Amino acid sequence: MNTNQLGALILRVVLGITFFIHGFVKFQGGIGNIAGWFESIGLPGSLAFAVATIELIGGLALIVGLGTRLVSALLAIIMIGATLKVKLAVGFLGNGQMAGWELDLAFLAMALYLALNGSYALSLGKTLGLSKREEVAAKR
Repeated sequence: MNTNQLGALILRVVLGITFFIHGFVKFQGGIGNIAGWFESIGLPGSLAFAVATIELIGGLALIVGLGTRLVSALLAIIMIGATLKVKLAVGFLGNGQMAGWELDLAFLAMALYLALNGSYALSLGKTLGLSKREEVAAKR
């Protein structure tokens, strides 16, 4: 395993753990409450279910290395939406009552890296033979 593969593995697992926990907390705290909050900011409440599901299942998929590029692309879209709809107005570092978008930007960068480059080291996708193209591209 070279340093690029190791770096991608670290990004994949950390991003996966982070989003898994975010999705878990959304369901644990009552997804109906999250749906209500989505509606209060002008988004469909059903979008809360989609976001929480992508975070929960997608986070787990990243941890085990399954569908890394697709999941990362979906998480990048979520981060863009969260930044534009919620965080942008409070500034990069926040306003003292709400966090800014600096962490969202970091998650976006991590997700974009993984969406563009993948991560097959210690991945279930590699074990199942689902990431051969990705593995060959990484060796170039």
